[in-house]
Amino acid sequence: MIKTRIGSVNESEVGAQWEALGLGADGLQVYEALLNLPAHGSRSALARSLGLTVRRITAALGQLTEHGFVRAADGPGLPQAVAPATALRGLLHQHRAQLLHRSAELEELTGSVDRISALLLSAAQGPRAVGIETVRGGPAIAERVAALLVSAREEVALIDRPPYASSQPDGMPAPLDVGAPVRRGARVRVVVDREGLSFPGRARGLSELSEQGVQIRVGTDLPTKLITVDRRITLLPPTDAADPTATALVVSDSLLSHALVPLFDTVWERAVPIGSVTDEEITEEDRELLTLLTSGLKDEAIARRLDVHVHTVRRRITRLMAVLNAETRFQAGVQAALRGWLTID
Repeated sequence: MIKTRIGSVNESEVGAQWEALGLGADGLQVYEALLNLPAHGSRSALARSLGLTVRRITAALGQLTEHGFVRAADGPGLPQAVAPATALRGLLHQHRAQLLHRSAELEELTGSVDRISALLLSAAQGPRAVGIETVRGGPAIAERVAALLVSAREEVALIDRPPYASSQPDGMPAPLDVGAPVRRGARVRVVVDREGLSFPGRARGLSELSEQGVQIRVGTDLPTKLITVDRRITLLPPTDAADPTATALVVSDSLLSHALVPLFDTVWERAVPIGSVTDEEITEEDRELLTLLTSGLKDEAIARRLDVHVHTVRRRITRLMAVLNAETRFQAGVQAALRGWLTID
């Protein structure tokens, strides 16, 4: 059996990073096999070399073709692998187009928040009217939020931004026990506004939550505050929670939830994971090195391009693979492309 650079990888090990590419473990194995040994005569020969069935080889080739990683051969035989740099750049352009589309959707949803809130307030004549509950006053709102967190079984999604309600002079937000759902096995995702990180101790507190298993991302100009539990019930806190007459809305109506849950998902996709490496932390030399690496050049050729010793190139590649949490150079190239670290012509 051929030993590829990624080895035998199951779906759990592939994880979310490969889901972003739309490729599974079979696709990655087949692609690397075609890159390393492009002279396979048939699908059955390739299947034997990788220990896969012909059906799985066919499915993987279909995925690779769809995403631009292989193209039809000039004659009979297996498709030809597209150069990694070309395939990754094409995929990156696809992601950028999708991001622009999602950005437009976010703008539309952002403009609808105030309108939806106004409609809810006018429609809610009493508790739980048509799936809407109004909660008035800071203590009652805090109690309702705590009850929602306790009720969470599968997921908590939270958007957090200033202004915050607090009795402290510095306006620090009152802490929420979002670690408790994690300890019960629920997934907790939080997007915080970058402006809120300026409060003393705020960043440290978020890092501690991250260590407890809370998934945290940072965004800018977040459209609203909200807490969604199990994708079925959403609480919209008041804009000024310090107002003793402030009113929050608890929405369990399915039609409205179908607008608010996608709003969170869009904000989450646009946000940056806390503690992640930013563009400011990668040098132009590293960016150039990664681009040359994904172009398929050997270490010696890269060293000549950069006018450094080949050992220096290998040390830098090892360091970047560690930063990108990549086990292979191909994985490092994919991660760099998804983070926008490659030099795009």
